[in-house]
Amino acid sequence: MFGQLIPVGGGDVIPLLNNNLLVGRRESCDIVLRFSNVSAHHCELHLKDGYWFVKDLKSRNGTKVNGIRIIERYLEPGDVLSVAKHKYEVHYSPTELGATDPPPIESVGEEILAKSLLERAGLDRRSDDDERPVDIGFRVKNVRKPPETESQG
Repeated sequence: MFGQLIPVGGGDVIPLLNNNLLVGRRESCDIVLRFSNVSAHHCELHLKDGYWFVKDLKSRNGTKVNGIRIIERYLEPGDVLSVAKHKYEVHYSPTELGATDPPPIESVGEEILAKSLLERAGLDRRSDDDERPVDIGFRVKNVRKPPETESQG
């Protein structure tokens, strides 16, 4: 066995029996999660250099690690993997699985998904404390204020 996924809040422990596992709702998957919000082929788990990695397979409801939506990322022991809304704590020992180096650098995909489109484009002008919408300079042209009528008398 290469590790376990332990359901947060209780349930059956899922053993990680192979070094490459397909997770999804279909019976053909290695780990079958029979929930309507889990995609047919939701994500893939694979073992590389003693560390587990997860890759989202363009799932409808996403894959998260510790609450952050990811495209692909390595999993540290104790991380919480969310498949749609279903959470599992990841248990394994990198040294027992052959890890000799420190964990790899974080994936760019995680950083990209953690920011809004405006932030990624450099257009978000909010300060960290300010949650109000920001005027980024768009104006409606040719709008005239109606003339005021003055009363004579």
